[in-house]
Amino acid sequence: MDDRHRNLLAAPPPEMKKPPNSKSSYYQTMLIGSVCGILFLTVMIVALLYCFIKRKGHILKCRRSSKGAEDEKSLKYDKISLRRFGLEELKKATNNFSPDCLLGSGAFGTVYKGTFELEGTLAIKRAHGESFLSKAEFINEVKLISKVKHRNLVSLVGYCEEPGGGVQMLVYEYVPNGSLLEYMMGKRGKSLTWRQRVNIAIGAAKGIAYLHEEVKPSLIHRDIKPSNILIGERFEAKVSDFGLIKSGPTGDQSHVSSQIKGTPGYLDPTYCSTFHLTTFSDVYSFGVILLQLISTRPAVDPKKNKNNSHIIDWARPSIEKGSIEEIIDANLLCEPCNMKVMLKMGQLALRCGAQVPKHRPTMAQVCQELEESLQIADNLICKLPSKNFSKSSKTFQELTESEALKSIENYDCSESFISINGVGFQKFLIDMDRLSFRSENLRCLENNSISIDTDVNTLRRIQEDEAMEK
Repeated sequence: MDDRHRNLLAAPPPEMKKPPNSKSSYYQTMLIGSVCGILFLTVMIVALLYCFIKRKGHILKCRRSSKGAEDEKSLKYDKISLRRFGLEELKKATNNFSPDCLLGSGAFGTVYKGTFELEGTLAIKRAHGESFLSKAEFINEVKLISKVKHRNLVSLVGYCEEPGGGVQMLVYEYVPNGSLLEYMMGKRGKSLTWRQRVNIAIGAAKGIAYLHEEVKPSLIHRDIKPSNILIGERFEAKVSDFGLIKSGPTGDQSHVSSQIKGTPGYLDPTYCSTFHLTTFSDVYSFGVILLQLISTRPAVDPKKNKNNSHIIDWARPSIEKGSIEEIIDANLLCEPCNMKVMLKMGQLALRCGAQVPKHRPTMAQVCQELEESLQIADNLICKLPSKNFSKSSKTFQELTESEALKSIENYDCSESFISINGVGFQKFLIDMDRLSFRSENLRCLENNSISIDTDVNTLRRIQEDEAMEK
């Protein structure tokens, strides 16, 4: 072995690098992996939550759309032809609900007059914020009112309901001649004749009777009052404002239980004390209106004492003794008026206001009795001219004064109002010998009230002289 090989063997072995610590490297790898895993899971959870929330919002939106579509389909399924108006469209029609377009305001909403290009003039009832219903309740109310179709009921044309429940409006036909209340208060500048009052009562009775008997299940208005009876173009009555309308009893039910809602003075006392609502509750309210048509007096007069502050208590004594002239509107005493029909209407009003609901007539019976009274009056007027003018072709204007007076004298003195060839006369009967006025309207002129000097013969000579001059 040479020196070189010996040196190699004698030299110390080169230092070997120590392998890295395998345990420390394992922990580092685990830490990095854990962090990455946690970050990945976090990202996945956030992503899943985002997708879930987004999907849920989409589902809710679809459900709302589906619900709205179901409501629309439900309206179509019920064969209800209503138009859904947009809010902007109604704003345009009312000049952004301008006070100039305001028709009236009540406890549950405000009514505006709106002008549309196609539909013309319509009435828009906008609910107050506190009167808002849920969407389902609003749609149900629309369905309920949509079933009402009668010439003496204001028709529903359409509705407006915006998402979120912030807008709820009903669109009705426009009735041009205001309400019965306006005529009673003299706001229309003229008084209603006795015949107009009876016809308005008949029309309103027909509309309410339709709600009670023709619609199934029956509908109870609950707010019958003069401001809710509108006057149409031909002066026909139209019952309006169905905001408190409620379905009546069905089957064997005698009533429906309900919270007390309505207008004081027109509310049925039985309904107020028992919470039992029936169609007779509307009958009571209508009885109050009949008395108001006769007297134009408020339903409740705070100036009267408690015993007769209500119109029914105030009018009862005069009607029961047949003295309708004691309570009749003074405007009717200034023109021809059929007192018998007015008395009949007053007696019917007292029956409508009976304390026991079952003792009240139905609205159909009320309508029938009013029509019969008017028909009897018309038949009497038609028959009277033929009794005295059948042998003469002269009109009343062509008769001499003596002939006219003689014709009037031949009529039955029991009638308070007569008509001769279309000319109406209020009859004031006077006993000239005793100066006793047989007409209640002229009792104030009796000789115990005022001194009148007269000579019967002188009066007759004056009449003869005037006749000869003519």
